[in-house]
Amino acid sequence: MTLFTNTAALIAYENYSYNNRLLSRSLLRLSSGLRINSASDDPSGLAIADKLRTQASSISQSIENANSAIALTQIADKAISEQSNIIDTVKTKLIQASSDTTSDDGREAIRKDIVKLLQQLDNIASQTNYNGNTLLQNNQNDTSNSSIKDFFIGEKSSDIIKLSSVQSNTVGLGLDTLKALTKDTLTPILASDSFSVLDIALNKLNNFRSEFGSTQNQLESSVRYMLTMKTNLKASESVIRDVDYAKESANLSKYKLLAQAGMFAMVQANKIQELILRYLFR
Repeated sequence: MTLFTNTAALIAYENYSYNNRLLSRSLLRLSSGLRINSASDDPSGLAIADKLRTQASSISQSIENANSAIALTQIADKAISEQSNIIDTVKTKLIQASSDTTSDDGREAIRKDIVKLLQQLDNIASQTNYNGNTLLQNNQNDTSNSSIKDFFIGEKSSDIIKLSSVQSNTVGLGLDTLKALTKDTLTPILASDSFSVLDIALNKLNNFRSEFGSTQNQLESSVRYMLTMKTNLKASESVIRDVDYAKESANLSKYKLLAQAGMFAMVQANKIQELILRYLFR
């Protein structure tokens, strides 16, 4: 037997230190709620969990993008609905103007009213915007077609929902001639000839509104799909990253006992040395 090196105590200390580290790790997991708190806990699991978390974050932003795009289409839809009401009113007034029961003064009043209504139709086209982005024409001062809108809905650059361009103003609807009517130019013949022009304009408006409506449906479908996908991704990440409290509580109890046993073993190993000394100097 030796006195200089207490091998038994060193072995006991080694086991005690190891179990103490396991106890500290178990306490960390229970306090943080995470099974993986550092890369050393589970390197491959951490890589998978981080990838799932990034994917879920991308999906969350895509859902926000889609909801913003839905709001955009709803604004445009309401604006075009009001333009449609204006065209209905204009046609009603032209029917009134085409009748010989309407006097020349009455037709002049109708002309003024029609011009004002069509000016308001253009005002709607120039003012309708989402976050400064004009929706019914190119921009506030440019009556050409609006730009094609790209909505990024997904994780990749190719995950795009497109909204076609529209030109929902008197130029695009072919109503600029009616808007430009001057004093005493509205006659019964001109009024009746304009019916077909208004019908064509209304069809164009309906096509524009249909484009916004179908895009909104597509966006809403994407949101429903992505919400389900996000939930599944978070659940998958939870399986890897989150701690199982029942299992970890059992581990904590085990490591506590092992730590206590290790401490007892070190004490007993030191007592063996004491016994040797007593034997030598009795």
